[in-house]
Amino acid sequence: MDDSARHRTGLLLTAMAATAWSLSGFFTRLISADLLTMLFWRGLASGTAVMLVVLYLEKGNFIATIRAMRWPSFAVMIFSAAGMITGIGAMRYTSVAEAMVIYATAPFVTSALAYVFIGERPSRSTLIAAAVALIGVTVMVANAGGEGSNFGRILAVFMSLSLAGTAIVLRQNHDVQMLPAMGASAWLCSAFCFCFAPSLAISPENFRLTMIFGVLQNAVGLVLFTCGSKRIPASEAALLAALEVPLAPFWVWLLLGERPALTTLIGGSIVLTALLTHIASEVRSTRMVAAI
Repeated sequence: MDDSARHRTGLLLTAMAATAWSLSGFFTRLISADLLTMLFWRGLASGTAVMLVVLYLEKGNFIATIRAMRWPSFAVMIFSAAGMITGIGAMRYTSVAEAMVIYATAPFVTSALAYVFIGERPSRSTLIAAAVALIGVTVMVANAGGEGSNFGRILAVFMSLSLAGTAIVLRQNHDVQMLPAMGASAWLCSAFCFCFAPSLAISPENFRLTMIFGVLQNAVGLVLFTCGSKRIPASEAALLAALEVPLAPFWVWLLLGERPALTTLIGGSIVLTALLTHIASEVRSTRMVAAI
């Protein structure tokens, strides 16, 4: 696969990962179990699903692949597990709107940290698209009212930092098999929640929804993001992950009938336009380079 095709594939896979992750608000609304109990069962489901994918891909090399894990894999495990806990926690302890506007800073955070730690300069189009996306999210939360707690806002900050750390490590170690680390990160999330959950009891309906939540939203997103983010710059991976911001309220409206506010529709359109324009620009650039 040439560089342009690799880049296009990375854009597509990362955008699909963001689409899967955008279902988090929908499932969080449906599941009534307490946060840590939900995260415990969700982590078991998603971690097992990802590991089954690794087992299928590696076949007879599964054990050797697990033993070959080194510090980049463990770093991804920690960053990803932290993102799972803080991301869903932010939506429980503050408004979704406030959590999303903080999360929208992830492309800026990733660009800055990638430049500091791995010397990766973001492209001009990436910076412009990130700035426009942030404007769109600001419009979305113009009437949010600021009803969330400071604890929820802090969780949202760590959610953004976790995504940045994950994207940077994956980009810097694109030749390392990271899917086992992603599966283990979900189990690590479950282990953390096991230590602090008041009870692991869950109703059959909540259990069923949590299993779907873990596989459809988290496991699918982890697999796609792991495969896609290796092929594109870390700042672009974080920018595409911001597709979750406008898509999250869309799914709630489509599947639960909760009509989003006008500001949400306008702001979401701005974010989607910025992201799709950036993707189209990058695809054209890679085609021009390939043609030279």
